[in-house]
Amino acid sequence: MYLIDTDIIVFSLKQNVAVQAKFKEMESVPKAISVVTYGELLYGAHVSQQRQKNLAVVRRLADIFPVIGVGIPVIEAFAELKRSLEIEGQGLDDMDLLIAATALSLNYRLVTNNMKHFSRVKGLEIENWLS
Repeated sequence: MYLIDTDIIVFSLKQNVAVQAKFKEMESVPKAISVVTYGELLYGAHVSQQRQKNLAVVRRLADIFPVIGVGIPVIEAFAELKRSLEIEGQGLDDMDLLIAATALSLNYRLVTNNMKHFSRVKGLEIENWLS
């Protein structure tokens, strides 16, 4: 199972050939997005010049991909991750940590182009569909 990060969704929406080819290749593999990704996409739609059109696109994505909420297992993973990364001096912003915690708590592979940040999270399986 894959958890698709915000940047990969945006690349797909912008018709990136590599990302769209990977979505096609992985068509039969279950995929989901975090509620954090959904929120980031909604925010982007709200500040865009084509607000109504983009809001409709984002809401359609929620019909296509299950949106994984932040429950107790995710928050527990988040707290543990945040503390261990702080101790190592490798902190991440809370939204990225929530996405990573979602993937870890569900044993999903995270699909992202943000390898620099997410590679700091021990045990997190990552794929970059852009490259």
